[in-house]
Amino acid sequence: MAKNLMNVKEPDLSGTYTYADYLTWEWEQMAELIHGKIFKMSPAPSSAHQRISGNLHGPLWNYFHGKKCQVFLAPFDVRLPSPQKNKTDQEIITVVQPDLCVVCDLTKIDERGCLGAPDWIIEILSKYTSSKDLTLKFDVYEAAGVKEYWVVHPSEQTVLIYTLDKHGKYKGSLKPFVRTDTVSPRIFPKLAIILEQVFSEGEV
Repeated sequence: MAKNLMNVKEPDLSGTYTYADYLTWEWEQMAELIHGKIFKMSPAPSSAHQRISGNLHGPLWNYFHGKKCQVFLAPFDVRLPSPQKNKTDQEIITVVQPDLCVVCDLTKIDERGCLGAPDWIIEILSKYTSSKDLTLKFDVYEAAGVKEYWVVHPSEQTVLIYTLDKHGKYKGSLKPFVRTDTVSPRIFPKLAIILEQVFSEGEV
């Protein structure tokens, strides 16, 4: 994972890089690598972002505790190799840090994070990441075979859910789920997420 150190020369943001390069970066600000291009992470997450992340992590941890699947919170490197290439550091050109992810094939987990697609990824939008999460990451997660992708919109208090179909393409609901809904991942139908609690500021 990139280190948070000061006064380190940054690489050219217009260049193309690999995971091997990524491991050498020592920046104050974290970054992701998508198709070899650097995307700096947003400044420290807002209190709303952090609260929603915690409110989601609680029921996920309770549900998966003692099961084979495990839940991980950002910062957590997910390396997504191209299907036609090997999984060496020099060949991987996409490294992302989802807000939350669930991995059921624990052979993908190593000391550096996850090598391969998680089963479920949740991204919480911010004004700095919304375009990337809704377009670039949508395409990356679909191509990598992430079975389910949730996009949480804090200010609108909505959730978009995309699930891979048999052709490897994401299919989503016709409208977003809202605060009054209770929803379940299609790949984990026994897990019920009460969105009123997810978007709660402490009053529920």
